Amino acid sequence: MEEIIQKLKYIKSYLITFIKWVAIAVATGTCGGIVGSFFHKSVEYVTEIRIANEWIIFVLPFGGLIIVYLYKLFKLDSNIGTNLIIDSIRTDGKVPIAMAPLIFVSTVITHLFGGSAGREGAALQLGGSIGSQIGNMLKLDEKDMHAITLCGMSGVFAALFGTPLTATFFAMEVISVGIIYYSSFIPCIVSSIVAYKISLLFGLEPVYFNLKIIPAISASSVIKVTVLGALCAIVSIVFCESLHKTSKFVKKYIKNEYLRIALGGLVIVILTMMLRNTDYNGAGMNIISKAINGEAKYEAFFLKIIFTAITISVGYKGGEIVPTFFIGSTFGCVAAKFLGIDPGFGAAIGLIALFCGVVNTLISSIILSIELFGADGIILFSIACGVSYMLSGYYSLYSSQKIVYSKLKAEYINTSAK
Repeated sequence: MEEIIQKLKYIKSYLITFIKWVAIAVATGTCGGIVGSFFHKSVEYVTEIRIANEWIIFVLPFGGLIIVYLYKLFKLDSNIGTNLIIDSIRTDGKVPIAMAPLIFVSTVITHLFGGSAGREGAALQLGGSIGSQIGNMLKLDEKDMHAITLCGMSGVFAALFGTPLTATFFAMEVISVGIIYYSSFIPCIVSSIVAYKISLLFGLEPVYFNLKIIPAISASSVIKVTVLGALCAIVSIVFCESLHKTSKFVKKYIKNEYLRIALGGLVIVILTMMLRNTDYNGAGMNIISKAINGEAKYEAFFLKIIFTAITISVGYKGGEIVPTFFIGSTFGCVAAKFLGIDPGFGAAIGLIALFCGVVNTLISSIILSIELFGADGIILFSIACGVSYMLSGYYSLYSSQKIVYSKLKAEYINTSAK
């Protein structure tokens, strides 16, 4: 009888934990879905304003000054970002409450005036901040704070991109390479689905691309995709190093934050005028769509690296993932022509493989390929992701990311990403 009672208590504790996290995840996903949808709408709106008024690019340096002022006003270091969210998962799980409104407004300013940035950095920071504040209100302990921060991250990510499963696994994978936080799966997937459904209510459409051609599995297609994956690994290292080296350089030689961001904005303005187009300002989703349709300029991926490295390094806000999609898709489209692959399919492979290389999230990348392009090419996408993941080494967009297990063998290394 006593054994039965113990088993019932055991089952009860699991049910209570399950119900608790479903309820918390629904609340977090609801908040994340509303905030994420509003953020998405805001970025779209200011992007339309910028496209309709090309002169607005000249205001970019002034917009940068506003961003620095806002962070100083709230007494936050303007250099904090996604790395702080990642660090919080390993420490006390707490994120400053001012981080959410600051990253929201600053990212909108960056997109309005033509900085080269994405929106997922804001999504992770918004989500992490939302999760952290809900955790504080519920007085969760330190370990539960970690889970709810991941929960918030996945929710806002799902609302912005319409990829709930990718959002779930990305939050679970991105913190520590080689480890997946499976205990956070239910909170993250519930939050992602709720946020995704709310985004649909706001009229947001999931990001999805139709591929015209998907090669059959053959020795030839596997070899070509392997080569493209390896090339994407090289580009991923170049992109990460460009971001990190540029950031160190400008901080070393331009100490004043106001001067740094104003000069960086001026450089973006001059480069835009020299190129006589705005292809490399903003997120560049239109260029990604063109690449997947088989159209890309040979120099596009390299120029986007330059624009993004300058924008992010000097202090403008946003994220690096959509620029990664831009760089990967345009590079893949161009490289495919030399490898004898359909350019549109090459662009898709490049997008996924480069994403995998810069964030070191293998499972999330494979899932992303399904949510963006369908499941027909999953074998080839998986090969490209595996090659890019292995050959990209320990480089990452996020210096706070921990490489817990080696990519080459079953060895515990616990080192910081480069």
